[in-house]
Amino acid sequence: MSSKLIHSEKPFFANMVVDAALCLDQSDLDESLIGTPSLLINSVAFKKTFTYAGEEQQPKLFHNPPILCLNVELELKAEKDNAEVRVDAVSEYQAIVDAEWEIIYRKLEAIEKTGANVVFSKLPIGDLATQWFADRNIFCAGRVPSGDLRRVIQAVGGSIQSTCSDIQPEHLGTCGLFDERQIGGERYNVFQDCPKAQTCTLILRGGAEQFIDEVERSLHDAIMVVKRAVKNGEIVAGGGAIEMELSAYIRSHAMTIAGKLQLIISAFAKALEIIPRQISDNAGIDSTDILNKLRMKHAQGQKWFGVDVDGPSGIRDNMEAFVWEPSLVKVNAISSAVEAACLILSIDETVRNPQSEAPNTGPKAPPGTAQRAMRGRGRGGGIGRR
Repeated sequence: MSSKLIHSEKPFFANMVVDAALCLDQSDLDESLIGTPSLLINSVAFKKTFTYAGEEQQPKLFHNPPILCLNVELELKAEKDNAEVRVDAVSEYQAIVDAEWEIIYRKLEAIEKTGANVVFSKLPIGDLATQWFADRNIFCAGRVPSGDLRRVIQAVGGSIQSTCSDIQPEHLGTCGLFDERQIGGERYNVFQDCPKAQTCTLILRGGAEQFIDEVERSLHDAIMVVKRAVKNGEIVAGGGAIEMELSAYIRSHAMTIAGKLQLIISAFAKALEIIPRQISDNAGIDSTDILNKLRMKHAQGQKWFGVDVDGPSGIRDNMEAFVWEPSLVKVNAISSAVEAACLILSIDETVRNPQSEAPNTGPKAPPGTAQRAMRGRGRGGGIGRR
């Protein structure tokens, strides 16, 4: 939430993130971040899919509608390449055309008998089916992405059907309110008051694509932190408070140990002070003065005192200031750091691969031959000369 792009709207996005995590009942968040007013929908919303003529005549608002999700193509299929049909009379050709229409009408009538008011399909719903549904006050949408259709099933119930025959009432889902609304420059299909809502949607709006991308990354990180805090249920004060408390505890424990081990434990305690020191350096305040103040506070039993980069004193009770971190994150970070340090310290020797020597192409000269030849040549000796 401290990103420079959304820092000014931190309270708004922080409340949105917490609500998004809590509405899922600690389950995994299946978010859909769409780059065009920012709001949280405690259910499912996705962008309007491609539609044919006749869609504008369909109703766009339903209360407690039965919802049917299909994996069926409701469109007159085009002829395949190189397809050939041999007929002896015009009546035979007309029978083939009538059979195609009979098949799709049979599917549409089976869907109408289910009582569904809202129909979605992964596959196309053509202009014939769209107009047919519009005449019967049924809303339809085809070419719905599989991810969005899966989220709809999770929220409204029911199941995806691969055939239009033998559809039972338990195969249909429902929600309190379904409507198609305008959000920004796009239209969205929105489901509200779903009985099995285990998903939510964050719809974002921004002036540029870079802004949306930055907001998406920031919200994803914030959501993961909130989910971890909700799942773990334990928090500690941030701003280096927990590191200073651990450092003070370990340093006092080191005084009870004799021998060289005391130095090792003391060094570990000192290493933990790197966190508040680095926070102070990054904020441009005197890290030495801040650490001295924190050592005094923690020695007095004020275990939640940490670095305050905004206040004049430089330290504060971060638990009261709502600067919190999930304890599980701290445990994992310290455990990983200790394991890495132990791994490095366990290396007692570096084994180097000896360089490969040049291949032997002939008999070697006696040792020192080359040196003696160079020395002889350096004295100016030569053939026929002194």
